[in-house]
Amino acid sequence: MRRDYEYIVLGLGGIGSAAAYWLARRAGSEVLGLEQFETGHVRGESQDHSRIIRLSYHTPAYVRLARQAYGAWAALEQEAQEQLVLQTGGLDLAPPNSAIPLVNYIDSMRACDVPFELIDAAEVRHRWPQFRLQDDISAVYQPDAGIVAAGRCNAAHGRMARAHGATLRDVTPVTSIQAVDGELEIVGDVTYRCRKLIIAAGPWTNQVLAHLNMRLPLTITQEQVTYFAPPGLTSFGIDRFPVWIWMDDPCFYGFPVYGEAGIKVGQDVGGVEVTADTRTFEPEPAALRRVEQFLAQYLPTALGPSLYTKTCLYTLTPDRDFVIDTLATQPDITIAIGAGHGFKFASLIGKILSELAIDGTTVHDIAPFRIDRPILTKESPTQGFMV
Repeated sequence: MRRDYEYIVLGLGGIGSAAAYWLARRAGSEVLGLEQFETGHVRGESQDHSRIIRLSYHTPAYVRLARQAYGAWAALEQEAQEQLVLQTGGLDLAPPNSAIPLVNYIDSMRACDVPFELIDAAEVRHRWPQFRLQDDISAVYQPDAGIVAAGRCNAAHGRMARAHGATLRDVTPVTSIQAVDGELEIVGDVTYRCRKLIIAAGPWTNQVLAHLNMRLPLTITQEQVTYFAPPGLTSFGIDRFPVWIWMDDPCFYGFPVYGEAGIKVGQDVGGVEVTADTRTFEPEPAALRRVEQFLAQYLPTALGPSLYTKTCLYTLTPDRDFVIDTLATQPDITIAIGAGHGFKFASLIGKILSELAIDGTTVHDIAPFRIDRPILTKESPTQGFMV
């Protein structure tokens, strides 16, 4: 069994599988990916039918990054010969004085010359009569938004990483990381060595960083989405209904029919705080009631029988910005955290991580995502998750 590699990736979820893929495109068989659980497991953040992809974001930096993310997904689609991004259009809906200011999204898209429409509640009701909105609701429609097929994307990244020569091992937990003779030693059931390490461990990030005597002020929450099967399901087809986000606190979001014979709806950051070890897979009734009450008020035709509720985890930084950086104390180690909204960027983040590992730099602007930014150096920083 080979034990020495140039590059090792810890964690093969959305971001880690992408990093393995983009590394393998350039480094081939010098890439090893390690996953502590079985491939495609549901204990983390990124294994479901769908995630929202959109250009509508609260800062120009995120809008620019989102544009680049579309390009990374397109490159994977072309090589994998599989459609992974489906355009549905996207609606951002906001009541007056919403907790998530719609103006930030409008200004950011304008700054980046992203086309969008400002529409009122009457126009939303005209185009999508499934909604029941009072007249004081404002909306932004951006036609490039849609669905990124999460589970299929992870599988495609892994499949194509192997096609380029990478070795991916699952059910391989790591028990220690240490520097030895100018290399990194990754110890589990087998001891591996590498020159560069990428950490994409999601809710297990601090457990991995503990091997390096580091800790970040992360909050892990257990979130959930529910698939509903209302009458008239055809009116929610991907060719007839957009992805949507309710820009307030609580913040809700939803999808047209995709992956199941139902529509998917959830609350963003609506779950309880847990750890990766204490989380359960049991739905929270109170969270489901909040979703049902929202649908009853604003999207009543979506409120039908529940097919099932699925749980996942968020790994939240206090400012909800990503972490994409090389460790100052360990320059051979690079890390990424998606902060509960990273999947739409996953392939691009993987590409950036590969550039940092191989070249030591990247052309992409990752300055906002430094690991040493002030809020991440505080023991108990102020949290702001509504973005």
